[in-house]
Order: sequence, then C-alpha cells, then structure tokens
Amino acid sequence: MSQHDSVMSATYKQRLRGWLSYAFASEAFVVVSLTLFLPICLEQFARDNGFFQPEKTQSCNSLSGDAPANVDDRCAVKIGWLWIDTASFSLYVYSISVALQALTVISMGSIADRPLYRKPLLLTFAAIGAFSAIFFLFLSSSSPLWMMSAIFAIFANVGFGASVVAMNAYLPSLAKDSPEVIQAHSELRSSCEDRDENAALAASADVELELSLEEVSDPLLGHPIHPGASQSTYTTALSRATSRISSLGIASGYGAGIILLLVALIPVTRLGGSTFSLRLAIGLSGVWWALFSIPAAIWLPNASNIDEPESGSIKPDDDWTFSSEIGAAWKRLVVMLRWREIQRLQHTFRYLAAWFLLSDGFTTITSTAILFGKTTLHMEPPSLILIGAITPFSGIIGSLVSPILQRKFMWSNLHVLVLLVLMVSLIPAYGCLGFLPIFKGTARFGGLTTQGEMFGLAVYFGFAYGAFQSYARAFYAELLPPGEEARWYGLFSITDKSSSFVGPLIVGLIADSTGNIRYAFFFLVFMVWAAVPVLLSVNIDKGRQDARDYVSRRTLVGE
Repeated sequence: MSQHDSVMSATYKQRLRGWLSYAFASEAFVVVSLTLFLPICLEQFARDNGFFQPEKTQSCNSLSGDAPANVDDRCAVKIGWLWIDTASFSLYVYSISVALQALTVISMGSIADRPLYRKPLLLTFAAIGAFSAIFFLFLSSSSPLWMMSAIFAIFANVGFGASVVAMNAYLPSLAKDSPEVIQAHSELRSSCEDRDENAALAASADVELELSLEEVSDPLLGHPIHPGASQSTYTTALSRATSRISSLGIASGYGAGIILLLVALIPVTRLGGSTFSLRLAIGLSGVWWALFSIPAAIWLPNASNIDEPESGSIKPDDDWTFSSEIGAAWKRLVVMLRWREIQRLQHTFRYLAAWFLLSDGFTTITSTAILFGKTTLHMEPPSLILIGAITPFSGIIGSLVSPILQRKFMWSNLHVLVLLVLMVSLIPAYGCLGFLPIFKGTARFGGLTTQGEMFGLAVYFGFAYGAFQSYARAFYAELLPPGEEARWYGLFSITDKSSSFVGPLIVGLIADSTGNIRYAFFFLVFMVWAAVPVLLSVNIDKGRQDARDYVSRRTLVGE
C-alpha cells in the first residue's frame, strides 16, 4: 500500500469512527427517553398538576388516605382554558414535536447537502437536543413552570430528527470511500482503460485487412473485456458497503441505548418510579448525547478537508444566505413532489410509498404490543421495561448478523428487506391466532396469550427490526440523486414521521369500537403485507440510473 493509500485509509477510518460515535451518542436518547421515559415523564408532570374527573376538585397525586373512592377515575390537567387528559398530554406534545421536526427537516435539508455546513448543522441540532434533555434535571413537576417540560421535549425531538438527517447525509460518501468500493472502482477504471486501449489498437489496424467486427475481439488482441461485469461488481460492492456501515450505526446506537437503559433503571427502580427518577433518566440521556457527540465533532470532516462534490442544483457558496436557502428548500420540496419529478424518480418514490406503510406498521406493532401486554396480559412495568431492553439488544444481533447472511447467500438488499418484512408480519399474524378456540380458556401457550410469549417475540422482533432499520436506510441511499442526500433523507424522515399518526389512530379506533385490542393485529398484518408488492416493484438498478440522470439533467438545464 502506497503512502497516499495509507493516508486515505486512515482518513476514512477516522470519518467512520466519527459517524458511528454520533450514532452511539444520539440513539441512546431514542431508546431511553423518546420511546420509554419521556412519554411517562410528561404524563407524570401533567398528573402531578392534574385533578380527577369529573369533579376536578381533588389532586391526582393525592393517592394516600384521602384518595378518591375510585382511584381509576381519569385524571385531567388544565392547559389554558381546556381540560386535557393527562395520558393525551404526552401524545399531543409528541404530535407537535413531529410536526415541527418535519418543518425543520424540510427547511435545513438543502443546507445539510452542502458539505461545508453539514457538520456545523449536525452539531448545532445535537446541542439543542442534548441540552433540552439535560434541562429536565432542573425542572420540578411542582414548579409553576412545569409546562416547560413540553417545550424541552419538543426541542429534544426536533434536535434529534434534524441532526440525524445531517448524519445520514454522510452515509453515501462513506460507502463510496470504503476500501472494498475503492478497490472495485479501481478495477472498473482499469477495465475501461483496457477497453479503450483495445479499441485504439483495432482502429489503427490496416484497413486493407477489412477485419470484421467479430475479428476485432479475437484473442490476438488479448482477452475480451467485459466492462458490464466490472460495473456490476462495483455496484454490488457499493450496495453491501452501504448496508454494512448502516448496520454498524444501528448496532452502535442500540448498544448505547442498552447500556444507558441499564444504568438509568437503577435510580428509577430504587426511587419507585418517581417523577424525579424519570427526570434523572432523561437528563442522563442528554448528558450521554452531549458527551459522545464530542468524538463526532473531532473526527467528522471539517470544512478544510471536505472533498465531496456539491450538487449542480445548489448555488455557489457566495450566492446564498440561510434565509434564501430555507425559502428555496420549500420551493424545491414542491418541485420534488410534482408528478413530473415523481415519474423521473419513480423507483425512489415507490420505495418511499413502501416505507410509509412499513415505518408506520413497524412502529405501531411496537406500541400496540406494549399496550397489549399491559392491558390484556396484565404485565407489570418492570417486565415491560425488561422487554424494552431485550428488543434493542436483539436488534444489535440482527443488524450485525444480517450482512453476514447476506454475503453467504448472495442476497441483494431488496431480498433482505422483503425477507425481514415477512418475518415481522408473522408477529401480528401470530397474535391473530389468539382468537382460535384452541388457545382460549385452559391453553397455557400460543396465540400470544401468555406473558412468556411476549419475551420470545421481543427477541424475534428486535432481531428483525434492527436489521430492517439498517437495510431500509442503506437501500434508500442507493436511490438518491448524488449531491442531494440530505434533502432526500429529509423527505425520508418526513415520510416516516407523517405516517406515525395513521397506525396508532386506527389501532385506537379499533380498540375503542371493539373493546379488544387484539383485533388490531388484523389491521397490522394487512398494513405490512400491503407494502410488499410496492417494495418488490422497485428496480434498484433502474432507480440508481434515474437518480444519476436526474442530477445530470438538472445541471444541464440549470434547474
């Protein structure tokens, strides 16, 4: 290896460590706070300031000797002139944070496409999110400013979502600079050079020989070159490198979440799940997020050593401002969603349609399973928290094992995705079996009728879901117009978040109308299976070429 290659390899490893370190930093907040402690803490903040309905005269936190006759009475808190159920309070906060996150992602996507500003943008939103979580340490539910908890939660979620869009924008360039892709690219270039040399030899031959086209490729000129094979090798190497790096990021994040979750469980358990213990867990996730973002700040490329090409659709650095770029980003979103653009990138949009269904289906399976375990199987909070730890741990195994199986069986990313989707669809299908008479009454196992089955399904689901997250991101990376990764990952994030309202809403309506949440499993099976034909219609090779042509055309016509 030459000195130049050694330097390039060291630079690549440093960038990869920086990228993985931010996944390690930010995903801990998701596992510990966003999906577990933050919703509980927000509900507890509201409960500590709420009153039992319908009288609304007795405080909800008075559960001692002067507790109401029926402690199951619903608790409501007054926000302005409205009385809001304390359980709904956290849902409303989450909905608002998702909406603001979508607006932020749209506005900053084009800025994150500029390599010079990608890292500052990532670190800025990381700081906003981390310190918003840390502020929970200093806010008591008895404070007159307790409503600030909603503001902190919103800013934390927005900071996470926006920073992850900037982080994902690094993925395509990291894959292209990986050693195996560099080697495949070198072989492809060598193949093209050999082909050009053979063409020159054939052109310089004596015209009197009147060689036929078949004779030009005679072995006398050397072995025939098949550039198509080299191109296929390169695209395969790029695809696998993307999925491998994405899998490492998912595994790194899940690992951080498990470690911090086990640490946070100590004070939460010893303090009996008090509001302070919940605040402490959220604050710890913010501290973790901030501390482990420091290696990312050091190792991710700075403005002085960025060599990524900017898209031709992006104006030069001396011809823009943040405000003008934000306005242009919204205009570009309108252009991106025009029917003409959808036709140009039809395979990218087909995948986004499948992602809309799958993202909603998978996240709804998670929330429905936890709610089903609590209300139908009567699982205690410690058991549910244990499931919350088992799932990401199994996700680490899934995200690391899947690339190994892919290489062994020579599967494409699309084949892996479809297999994982079918695997996850078996979970709600298994829950539907609980309606069969054989699993009712005296049955001790089967059809998701026992608590033990929940633990087994947590392992199974975590394995498939961890792998799915890494491959979903990697597969999408192959369909993006070069130089516009952040903008399109922003649309990826918007599709994800906008779908998060549909599944829970329908599951809630099903549960309310039937009185049995198990009926929701039929809907979840349908939602996941509906995405399979859409996913199978995606042609990755055609989509990749369309993305390249899309940028070339925009550059040519000055769009």
